[in-house]
Amino acid sequence: MNYTLMVIIALVVLLVLWVIGTYNSFVKGKNRVDEAFSTMDVYLKKRYDLIPNLVETVKGYAKHESETLESVVNARTKAVNSGSVEEQLDAERNLSGALGRLLAISESYPDLKANTNFMDLQGQLKGIEGEIANSRKFYNAVVKEFNIKVESIPSNIIAGLFGFKKRPLVEVSSETERENVTVAF
Repeated sequence: MNYTLMVIIALVVLLVLWVIGTYNSFVKGKNRVDEAFSTMDVYLKKRYDLIPNLVETVKGYAKHESETLESVVNARTKAVNSGSVEEQLDAERNLSGALGRLLAISESYPDLKANTNFMDLQGQLKGIEGEIANSRKFYNAVVKEFNIKVESIPSNIIAGLFGFKKRPLVEVSSETERENVTVAF
């Protein structure tokens, strides 16, 4: 064998090893993103389970707030039944807004604010919201790493060849959600 052929073979072997290593790192990143989303999804499902109890408690005190109660129930239903990650993230934004309006109602009903069941549900919701916030931070961090790899040279070549695409971040999309909110229990 001549020297040139050995160099070509070595370069091909190195290229194949690089492709394999890069592909495997994409698989690992994809699985980390999926795991992070699943963790967030667990907390979202806990919140979904809590919402009907919260709505029923408020319904007893705020009968004429049916429009707000309906919007919470509808937003929950859409979030539970959403298909893709993008659909679920959009449905979650709508649900968070509806829940905010529901909790704002409690300010108008002193008897409701004094109800121990309502206070317990609010406490549970606050705890779950904290867990959701933490899981969103973790999800976004993992997605950011993955997306950087998808867009960076030369790994973007492997991403394109094997169909790895950017994943969506959890973002605040509306200007009203970006405003400071006053919550008083």
